[in-house]
Amino acid sequence: MPSTNAKSQIKRAAVVGGGIAGLSAAYRLRELAATREIPLEVTLLERGDRVGGPLETIRRDGFVIETGADSFLSEKLWAAELARRLGLGAELISTREIYRRTFVVRAGRLVAIPAGFSLLAPAHLGPVFRSPLFSILGKLRIALEPFIPARKDDADESLESFVTRRLGREVLERVAQPLAGGIYTADPRRLSIAATIPRFVEMERRYGSVIKGLRAAEQASAAKNRDVSGARWSMFQSFKAGMASLPEALTAKLGGSIRKSADIVAMSREGARWRLVTSAGDATLADAVIVTAPAYAAARILSPVAPRAANLLGQISYASAATVNLTFKESDFPAPPEAFGFVVPAIERRKIIAGSFSSLKFEGRAPNGAVLARAFVGGVLQTEMMRSSDDEIVAAVRDEFRTLLAIIATPQTVDLRRWPDSMPQYEVGHLSRVAEIEKLVAEIPAFAIAGAAYRGVGIPDCVRSGEQAADRIFDALASDS
Repeated sequence: MPSTNAKSQIKRAAVVGGGIAGLSAAYRLRELAATREIPLEVTLLERGDRVGGPLETIRRDGFVIETGADSFLSEKLWAAELARRLGLGAELISTREIYRRTFVVRAGRLVAIPAGFSLLAPAHLGPVFRSPLFSILGKLRIALEPFIPARKDDADESLESFVTRRLGREVLERVAQPLAGGIYTADPRRLSIAATIPRFVEMERRYGSVIKGLRAAEQASAAKNRDVSGARWSMFQSFKAGMASLPEALTAKLGGSIRKSADIVAMSREGARWRLVTSAGDATLADAVIVTAPAYAAARILSPVAPRAANLLGQISYASAATVNLTFKESDFPAPPEAFGFVVPAIERRKIIAGSFSSLKFEGRAPNGAVLARAFVGGVLQTEMMRSSDDEIVAAVRDEFRTLLAIIATPQTVDLRRWPDSMPQYEVGHLSRVAEIEKLVAEIPAFAIAGAAYRGVGIPDCVRSGEQAADRIFDALASDS
C-alpha cells in the first residue's frame, strides 16, 4: 500500500468544461501521467448534465441524427489522431463521393456553386463564366482579380473588405458570406479574415492574387477533385455511429473523473493550490486548472484572479444557433437531392441559413428508402429567428423546404436543438486580443485556458487547444514534483 507521504505527493488537476476541448485536455493529462509514470488525479467539472458539448448524436429507428457538428476536417490531423489513440480508427468514415456538390440559393432556386470554387474564389474561370450564379458584370469582376494590386500593410481586415476588394460584391453576397460566414454564423462586416481563413491572406501576400494562389496550390497538390464545388468535401470525416462516438470514447476512458452538474462560480488561490467552488457550495482543491468553458464563462471565473484577462475574455462575443433534423421518405422529394446540401445567402432574406442531407453525405445515416435532412437557423444575421418558439422555427423550416425543395409532405420525425451562445465570433482584431489574453494567462501559475473561443472553432482545433493546454500544465506539474 502507498504510504501517507506518497499519497500526499499525488498532484491534482481540474479541468473546467466538458466539451470536446475539456475532454481532450483531461484525457491528455491522463495519457501523459501514464507515459511519464507520474501520479496525477484529474477531475473534469461540467456544469450541465452531459458532456460533449454540441457533439450529440441521436440513434433511433435506423437513423443517425446529429444535433450539432456532423463532421470534421481531416486535413487538421488532431481529431483523427485522437480518435485512433482511442481505438476509433476503424470507425472513421469519409463523405460519399457521388454527392460531393454544394448548391446556393439564388432568386429562390438552387444553383450549383461553380466547380473549383473554394470558399472565396475560383481556381479556374471557365466554370465561373458558365455558371448562372453571377451576372456578366460579376463574372468580369472576378476575372480582374489577378490584376488587383495586393494590399501592402498587415492590418487585420474583415471578410467583407477582403472579398469585395479582391473579387467584388457579388462573390461576397453569393458565395463568401453564406459559405465562409456561415461556418461562424457571422456578420462578414465584422468577421476577421486573418483569424478565420488566413490561407487567403497568405495567397494575396505571396502571389499577389487569390486566384493565382489557388492555382499554385492545385498544382502543388495535384488536386484530384476539380469537379467538386463549394467546400472540399473529400476532406470531411465522421464516425460510423455518429460524431458522439468521440466524446463517448473519451468519457469511457475518463470514467469517474467526470463530475456533472458542477457549475463553477468561484475560483481562488489557497496557498499553492486552486480552490474551485460550485453553485452547490462544493469545493475542489487542485494544483493546476484548465478552463475550457466559453470565453464569457471563463471571464466570470477569472475575474477575481486576473481582471485584465477576464475583461478581454468578456469582449469575445457569441452567437446562438439551432439545428432542425427532419426525416422523410425518398418518395416525398419530387426530385432526388443531388448534393450534400445548400447554403442560403443573407440577401435572399430567407429564414434558414443552410440545409443539408445527412443521409447523402455519409453512409448509414438513414434506413433504405428514407432521407435524413437538416436545417440551420440563427446566427448574427438571423437573431430574430432565435427569439421564435420551437413550433415557429419548425414551421419556418418546413416552409423553406417546401419553397426551395418542393417538399409538401409532413416529415416523419422532427428534432430541434437550440445552441444558445455557442458560436464565438472571430471579429476583426481577434488574433491580437487572443495573443494578449494568452500573454496574461501565461503569468497565472498552474493555469491554462482552451476551447473554441481562441484559435479555431472546428473539432480538430478544439482537440488541439485542449491537448496543448494539457501539455503545458503537465510540464508545470512535473517540474514541481
